Amino acid sequence: MNKKSDLAIENHKNGQSCSSAVLCAFIDDAGMTVDEAWNAAMRYAGGKMDICGAVLAAELVLKRKFGEEIASKKIAELEKRFMEMNSSLMCRELKGIGTGKVLRTCRGCVTDAAVILEDLLK
Repeated sequence: MNKKSDLAIENHKNGQSCSSAVLCAFIDDAGMTVDEAWNAAMRYAGGKMDICGAVLAAELVLKRKFGEEIASKKIAELEKRFMEMNSSLMCRELKGIGTGKVLRTCRGCVTDAAVILEDLLK
């Protein structure tokens, strides 16, 4: 395993939430300690902020790495690409809550957010 996106997927397989799986895989890019990453990720997990936690974690990495101004363009690109892949950014919609139609599994969201993030960090 040599890519951070692979590490994010492994983190999720090992029981981490969607947000912590992504954030902990990119911890060095975010300039955070493990404790800071875990605490930050708790705010985003499980659709607590409506938007997919994996996406929100990826956005936090971009903000911390590049600062608000530069990150805003990268965040727009992240959201655009994620939407193209999954038709939504909303956790409830992705999980099919209320519709019964799952657009993407949590593991799939972790994968997509991490792969896009990895590309945007290049």
